[in-house]
Amino acid sequence: MGFDLEYNSERSTLIIPEYGRHVHKLVDHCVALEDDEEREKMAHAIIDVMGNLQPHLRDVPDFKHKLWDQLFIISKFQLKVESPYEKLTPEEVNAKPERLEYPKAASKYRFYGHNIQTMIDVALSWEEGELREALILNIANHMKKCYLNWNKDNVDDEVIYNHLNELSKGKIDLRGSEEELAQSTTLLRKSNSGRMNSQQTKNNSNSNGRNNNRKHNNNHTNNNHKNRK
Repeated sequence: MGFDLEYNSERSTLIIPEYGRHVHKLVDHCVALEDDEEREKMAHAIIDVMGNLQPHLRDVPDFKHKLWDQLFIISKFQLKVESPYEKLTPEEVNAKPERLEYPKAASKYRFYGHNIQTMIDVALSWEEGELREALILNIANHMKKCYLNWNKDNVDDEVIYNHLNELSKGKIDLRGSEEELAQSTTLLRKSNSGRMNSQQTKNNSNSNGRNNNRKHNNNHTNNNHKNRK
C-alpha cells in the first residue's frame, strides 16, 4: 500500500502565507476553471472564505477591496474575473518606493541632538535684545547638560562656547564673555533627580497595585469567612 506524500520542499511557495495552502489551491483551481460563470461564482466564494480567515480586516476601511487585491496577487494576476473594484496591476505591486536621502545635516557633535541646531536657528531669527540673550544662555546650558550626559567628567564653559560658535557658524560668540553657565554638579544632580523621580513613580505605581490586590484578596477572604458562619 503506497502513500502519496507531499513534502514542503516540493510544494510551491505561498504568496500570502496568512491564508494558508488550501486557499492558494482554491485560487489555482479557480484560475483553471473554463466556465466564466463558475469561475466568477467561485471567486466570490473564495473572497468570503478569505474574509472569515482575516476578521481583523473588517475594521479596515474598504476591506473588501483589499481582499480582492489579495485574490489577484495570489493568482499571480492570472484570474480572469470581473472585480467590483479597480483591478490591481503587477506594476503597482512591484513598484519600488522612492529612495530616501540620508540626512546630510548631521552634526559631528551628535551628543547635543538635532533639536539644538533648531534652537540655535530660532535664536538667530530673533531680534537683538534681552530675550534673545536669555534664549542663547539657555541653549548653552542645555548643551552643557547634554555634554555631561555623554561625558560625565567636568567640562569648561569655554568648550561649550566654542561648540556653540561653530554650530551657529560664528553668529553666536560667547567666548571670553563673563557669562557663567550652571555648575556641572547642579546639571548632573537635576538629570539624576529626573531619573530617580521617574523610577520612584513607577515603583509607587507597582506598590499601589500590589496593595490593592492584597485588599481585594483580604475582603474576599473575610466575605467567605462570614458566609461560612
